[in-house]
Parts: sequence; C-alpha cells; structure tokens
Amino acid sequence: MLAKLTSKNRITLPKAAVAQADAAEYFAVTVEQGRIVLTPVRAQQAEARDKLEQLGIEEQDVEDAIAWARR
Repeated sequence: MLAKLTSKNRITLPKAAVAQADAAEYFAVTVEQGRIVLTPVRAQQAEARDKLEQLGIEEQDVEDAIAWARR
C-alpha cells in the first residue's frame, strides 16, 4: 500500500490500512527511527493533547512533574 504526501502536507490513508486499525477520528503522531507512526486515540484524549499543546506543556514537562511528585 502506498500513500502520497501532497504539497499541502496531506496524506490519504488507504481504506485497507484504516480497516485493519481501530476506528478513530484522531491519531497521535510520533516519529520513530525516521518513520511516521500514527496511533489511534479517542476524541477525549485528542482534546486533552490539544489543550496541553495550547498551554505550551510538553512531554518533558510532564516527566519532570512526575519526578518532582515522587520525591
């Protein structure tokens, strides 16, 4: 299966690939060893991620907070 990246950074996922994954409207996007990985997330999780991004809170901030709380 192939997907093409358009000039506007859009990708249409093949139906066969989407059918094999959990039904989701939102996906968490990570880059692992040069690969783009999409992980289905629930809408509530996506909204929470958007809120954290708007507040400027990054993953390292959360890790630091957890380490501080465990002291």
